[in-house]
Amino acid sequence: MDAIQDFNTLGSIRTTKYGETFEGFKKGEDDEEPLSPMAQLLHEPGSNMYIICFIGLKTKIRPDVIKENLVNAVVKNRRFSSLQVRDKANGSMKWIPTHVNIDDHVIIAELDPNIKSPDKFVENYILNLSRSGIESTKPLWDFHLIDVKTSEAEGTCIFRCHHSIGDGMSLTNLLMSCTRKVSDPDSVPTIPGMDRLGAAKVANLWSRLGVFWNTFVALLMFALTGLFLEDTKSPIKGSKGVEGRPRRFVTRSVSLEDIKFVKRAMNVDFTHKDNGTWGNKIGYLLLPFDIRFKKDPLDYVRHANSTMKRKKASLEPLFTYYFTKLVLMLFGTKVTGELTHKVVHKTTLIFSNIPGPQDEITLFGHKVAYLAPSCYGQPYALMINVVSYMDKVMFVMSVDEETIPDPQKLCDAFEESLRNIKASA
Repeated sequence: MDAIQDFNTLGSIRTTKYGETFEGFKKGEDDEEPLSPMAQLLHEPGSNMYIICFIGLKTKIRPDVIKENLVNAVVKNRRFSSLQVRDKANGSMKWIPTHVNIDDHVIIAELDPNIKSPDKFVENYILNLSRSGIESTKPLWDFHLIDVKTSEAEGTCIFRCHHSIGDGMSLTNLLMSCTRKVSDPDSVPTIPGMDRLGAAKVANLWSRLGVFWNTFVALLMFALTGLFLEDTKSPIKGSKGVEGRPRRFVTRSVSLEDIKFVKRAMNVDFTHKDNGTWGNKIGYLLLPFDIRFKKDPLDYVRHANSTMKRKKASLEPLFTYYFTKLVLMLFGTKVTGELTHKVVHKTTLIFSNIPGPQDEITLFGHKVAYLAPSCYGQPYALMINVVSYMDKVMFVMSVDEETIPDPQKLCDAFEESLRNIKASA
């Protein structure tokens, strides 16, 4: 998806300053720095992913304001002002600080004056972005501006970066630092409902034994999946090579109050875990996805709630994270990449949720209508991202059209399911 430069072909790199890009770096901070093993793993086939987030704005886009603020707020981060370069001799990769020309990273979309469907134009624009990566001759991020009115926004911004730069929580924290509350323009919005992993899980002997047992069962399932277990074939399970195909991104928003109503009625726990430092600290949970028909829609909620209680009372994400680090240390990125791909390709879909701000926010002075994060390059035909903002919850579907030719129909099914569950509750 992208060709990383080699030290041998790149030659010496002259590090230059761009405005305030490198101001504030401590002595020696502008030297070369190795990518973490986890970041290098995210360049391996099957794991070579890009994070993409489209942001709907309630006001017309002011490109000069966006550029100026990106320099001050984003480019100062060394990961956004460094090349990722591979050493041809040993295959390792390093961050090498470089000059950043903001005009190389902020792309203003060319608009057809005869656009019949602005919504479809934006959807197809994002689809085309997923056909390729970002040239490695510059830091692996860009920011696209589509100044056309859609059904949900006056204009759309699309932020894209390689996953090696950071994980979802890292980039969420960066995004929040670029925003302000509408009600208090001097205040940065906060993310609700965050707590630390492991709190109160080991309050007594029985809970400790429960955590041990749940963790053991979860890791056993991971091992068996790597060896021979595999999901039942279904219409939403991707075929071989799905990670290399373009993705269509569709969204559907529902009422946050409807979700909370079901939560209160079913006594469901909706706490979120903080992965709060910068980098790629990625752990996995294997979740059973029951596709059998149930007469009572609430049975799906009961089953999911029971499963998540066991998962929360385990150290599964921590163990999978540290096990991946151990395999990386012992066998390197190639073997780890093949092993990871072997496990995840046997599953059906990936689900990720991030809580968003409860307050209305502005992005560099532009009021935000919605936030929609997702990924492409993953070995699944379907990825579901969920993010809350104000009084709405946004479902973002990243789909392979060869597997799921009508993703809007899938969104309709999600919305209908929520209505049925709410009615039953």
